[in-house]
Amino acid sequence: MVVLSEDDGGVRLLTFNRPDRLNAWTDEMGRRYFDLLEEADSDPSVRAVVVTGAGRGFCAGADFRTLTEIGSGEYAGKPDDRPTTFPATIRKPIVAAVNGACAGLGMVHALVCDVVLTAEDAKWTTAFSRRGLIAEYGLAWILPRLAGQARAMDLLLSARVFSGAEAYAMGLAVRAVPGERLLEEALAYAGELARECSPTSMSIIKRQVWGDWETGLDESRDRAVRLMAESFGRPDFAEGVGAFLERRPPRFPPLG
Repeated sequence: MVVLSEDDGGVRLLTFNRPDRLNAWTDEMGRRYFDLLEEADSDPSVRAVVVTGAGRGFCAGADFRTLTEIGSGEYAGKPDDRPTTFPATIRKPIVAAVNGACAGLGMVHALVCDVVLTAEDAKWTTAFSRRGLIAEYGLAWILPRLAGQARAMDLLLSARVFSGAEAYAMGLAVRAVPGERLLEEALAYAGELARECSPTSMSIIKRQVWGDWETGLDESRDRAVRLMAESFGRPDFAEGVGAFLERRPPRFPPLG
């Protein structure tokens, strides 16, 4: 299988599994990954998702065999109809654990996850300008919002290689840790979301954050007021308050 799936206490771990190619992206891999995200979204036992790579890479970008076929006009593949930003539409939080090479399309797939943890020594690069390509799949929209325009320009124009530690310093990741601890910390982080946080609250917050990037402050505030009024009527609110007052773990209902 080009993407592996396993469950651990409410967390679904998805692993890109082409280690001999540093998990370089193929059409088959994309379809499998998105199918597994859809399954996780519809499975009430899954409350958070962690995505990582097997071996030394997270995802080294598009497979060079595919790029060669495209360049020669011999490409006969069919990419998935779902857009690269599809993970942002999944209702459950997705945590990327960037364990190694994270380049081009692989960097896009890391940054369309909701939270990113990275190995300190992981090698990141946009890669595009050094392949005669452009900022693909929305990265020109995402990078300035995460790292600021000046840093985004640097990373996109130069396509230089930078470390996971620098990715963290620029705001692309929330944590940079030694590689041997990365998956453990990512699973622990996702496990805390699964145990302690309302699935409904997380799904709405995710929609707010991704959706409000193009919304004015007043509109965002007014929508939040409406959403907050709705949340007061949900059982999650009563359970969250009750668990806090009774000093016990919450028992939030799963997403429908």
